[in-house]
Amino acid sequence: MQKLTISDLHILLVEPSETQAKIITKFLEESDVSGVDIVKSVTQAKHELARHPADVVVSAMYLSDGNGLDILEHIKNDDTMSSIPFMLVSSETSMRKLEAFKQSGVAAILPKPFDLMHLERALNVSLQLLDDEELTLDSFEAEQVRVLLVDDSRLARNHIKQSLLNMGIKTIVEAENGAHALTALKDQEFDIVVTDYNMPEMDGRELSEFIRYNPATAHIPIIMITSENQSSAHLANIQQTGVNALCDKPFSSTEVRSMIARLL
Repeated sequence: MQKLTISDLHILLVEPSETQAKIITKFLEESDVSGVDIVKSVTQAKHELARHPADVVVSAMYLSDGNGLDILEHIKNDDTMSSIPFMLVSSETSMRKLEAFKQSGVAAILPKPFDLMHLERALNVSLQLLDDEELTLDSFEAEQVRVLLVDDSRLARNHIKQSLLNMGIKTIVEAENGAHALTALKDQEFDIVVTDYNMPEMDGRELSEFIRYNPATAHIPIIMITSENQSSAHLANIQQTGVNALCDKPFSSTEVRSMIARLL
């Protein structure tokens, strides 16, 4: 199958400011994107998506009748649209407000002001999420890989699961925290664990320690996908607990694919 390129993308731009819409559209045109529909509100975005689903949604954070998170959650909660990548364009610096987008499956966060290089990088991340390139392994087929996916955010799980499905992985068991993951690990075997860091009851660090200290599971590779700053005190020593790879939220599908290939 021929791969999509940036110029193939049809984008829904949600931007209440005509000036900002013109700036973003100009950058998109410079990136060879010609298919752009522009709306100004959450209501208009939902109507346009129902009428004509886009390849990628690019949205401001603050809108007259809500915010970009309303659109993101609307997309991720609809099975017919859940695979559409969502890019946030915002000057917001509050980590608490941005965290909600990261946990809901945002593909990329583009800070204002941005330049053409930043935009194209974010578009390429979105393309990776649309890519259905199968995971290539030496010892067995991608569809034989058994993944335990652990995250307390259902939307985040759906986002990661879609990327794994695009790689050809078919056996994906979900758990909403470390405690539930332990039950799954006792009931069946897995080839790899993909886990969040911050979770209630039992977080990713505690889960990783259990996996490593239990002889029956000590061999299982662990990828931790987290919105935590990787230089933070929380994650400074996380690899000492047995985590094999760390990946940021929002993540690159290409990066996750290469991590899984390397670990397996």
